[in-house]
Amino acid sequence: MTDSSISKFHEKTRDEKIKTLESFSNLSKEEVEILKGNGGITFDQANTMVENAVGIVSFPLGIATNFKINGNDYLVPMVIEEPSVIAAASKAAKIARKHGGFTMEADESYSIGQIQIVDVDVKSVTRKILAKSDDIITLANSKSNTLSKMGKGAKQVLCKEISTRSGPMLVVEILIDVGDAMGANVTNTMCEAVAPMIEEITGGRAVLKILSNYSTRRLVRGRATFDKEELGGSNVVDNIILAYEFAANDPYRAVTHNKGIMNGIIAVANSTGQDTRAIEAAAHAYASKDGHYTSLTKWKKDRDGNLVGEIEMPMSVGIVGGIINIHPVMKTCLKILGVKSARELSCIIGAAGLAQNLSAMRALASEGIQKGHMKLHAKNIAASAGVPPEKIAQVIAQMTKEGNISVTRAREILENL
Repeated sequence: MTDSSISKFHEKTRDEKIKTLESFSNLSKEEVEILKGNGGITFDQANTMVENAVGIVSFPLGIATNFKINGNDYLVPMVIEEPSVIAAASKAAKIARKHGGFTMEADESYSIGQIQIVDVDVKSVTRKILAKSDDIITLANSKSNTLSKMGKGAKQVLCKEISTRSGPMLVVEILIDVGDAMGANVTNTMCEAVAPMIEEITGGRAVLKILSNYSTRRLVRGRATFDKEELGGSNVVDNIILAYEFAANDPYRAVTHNKGIMNGIIAVANSTGQDTRAIEAAAHAYASKDGHYTSLTKWKKDRDGNLVGEIEMPMSVGIVGGIINIHPVMKTCLKILGVKSARELSCIIGAAGLAQNLSAMRALASEGIQKGHMKLHAKNIAASAGVPPEKIAQVIAQMTKEGNISVTRAREILENL
């Protein structure tokens, strides 16, 4: 199977869904059993990951269907506790398929390392640093045989001056091609390795030597066209554009607008073992790059009246290293995606963010966000009301029919049953 447009996937049993994944991604019996487990790691494994471990918290893992990205079909794993996100992303991806799906591209995987130098005359020592940049790069690359053998590693040295209350500071930046890794560890290692050399060249003092998570040399960007009739007509398209313009010009709306984008992005990042805090921090900084906080996406109509969405944002992700190497569920999720590079994963995550943004605005611009959200939230409501599993379907059906989805009503219906 290579088609991610799977009819009524949400109506399948768990075993049927996993069987579909097994066929789509050629999963092994071991990987199937990992998906059937309850979180993927033991306490002993958790205890090696963090300090003072006392237990394990599990989150739901679901699959978004219908995604076609750069001509390839994907079933997209998403880890998130919020109802409606996976369904919404799947619906948006289905609408986008009519016009070819998502067209995405990602920059090379350049990490930015920074060495902070104080107690120097910035302008004079900058010339010295740049004159010795080849030596700095050689020393940095000596700390990673793997990247050097791949033709990657440290590529360029840059300098900039910043003004602070403590006086001017020199920031020496190293651009490092980290390949298919997120690259934090190797970037920090290289920064620490070259700091003494930079101190010797400048006569100054190195304070911080660390990567920047503002990965502006590692952007993902792309677009998709959403058919106006599939969205509900020209009025819905116009309302979505008005909703976007609201977000583009008001930070109070933009924060919630971008939160919807991150619902899609972080759900995929969670499933594949990414540093979600780094992704979030860079995204919101990028939303403010022009001096005010605004939308990470842009929306307009094409000549036929269809809706065209675009996204651009930093995306620092990896498919090797860190928790990806040790967490069996996350390794299996990468197998489900079938990605061959960090750039391919970046494109998938970016597309998920664009899809989720479209669905959220479509709901807001037509029926309102709560109707669909609460319908999908009904199962949580019923469970929190104490409804036993064998009666949840009946309670949900009655609450949905009445349009009254609440814990109180769930309990009343249960008593009547």
